[in-house]
Amino acid sequence: MAKILRRERLVPNIHLLEVHAPEIACKCQPGQFVIIMPDERGERIPLTIADWDKKKGSITSIFMVVGTSTHKLSLLNTGDEVPVFVGPLGMPSKVEKYGTVLCTGGCFGIAAIYPVARALKEAGNKIITLLDAKASYLLYWEDKLKAVSDKFFVASRDSYYNCKDYIPHVISNVIKEEKKIDRVISIGCTYLIYTCSEATRSLGIKTIVSLNPIMVDGTGMCGACRVTVDGKTKFACVDGPDFDGHLVDWEELFSRRKAYFEDEIQSLDFWEKKTFP
Repeated sequence: MAKILRRERLVPNIHLLEVHAPEIACKCQPGQFVIIMPDERGERIPLTIADWDKKKGSITSIFMVVGTSTHKLSLLNTGDEVPVFVGPLGMPSKVEKYGTVLCTGGCFGIAAIYPVARALKEAGNKIITLLDAKASYLLYWEDKLKAVSDKFFVASRDSYYNCKDYIPHVISNVIKEEKKIDRVISIGCTYLIYTCSEATRSLGIKTIVSLNPIMVDGTGMCGACRVTVDGKTKFACVDGPDFDGHLVDWEELFSRRKAYFEDEIQSLDFWEKKTFP
């Protein structure tokens, strides 16, 4: 059992979860994830590690409430325990001195991109951070990301920020202004990372995306998270989650993510009626 140190809503539908797991905290690296179960009857879901504290022995993840299990997680409080909390899993992000790196994130990826950007900054790179938020009230961790960024941009659809354009167009504008971007890293929903990859494809800029397919085991045993990259079958949990976005079979990935869509709706409906009669 792992104890919850903190659970709070950051913005609508996005929650922070800090868990006491010293054995995991001492081994974490940017880009890795954990597998968690909200209760003994819940499903195993992956959460990207957004931060960790080795002295405190804690792991922090950010999640979006979308289905039954994430709804259950959003109801946990300090002192509660979860039956399964496993990690760190996945291959760490490759951190080298590339030059100028554009880090893009949206939704839960706003937090997930933070440890990657921090590590790349410490490695001597120039960091340009671009966040995607539908509205200003959905943005969080702005100060944390600004602290590790040389330049900081937000693509939003309201009037709070100067930019009201969609992220692919903003990426194109940033690249034109900077003249030379050595690498792009994108974390967030599947559509966001797909559009980021397409925006850089014709320019030939290496673009690394963190894939988030359906995942069960997290150790390469079940095969649920298989994806096709460069014509070869890969498991996102052990071969990734980072892959070259220009080599991913996006059509297959989008299709596989819809496999249990109706089942998820029925599960959530059943649980809500049972929990909140």
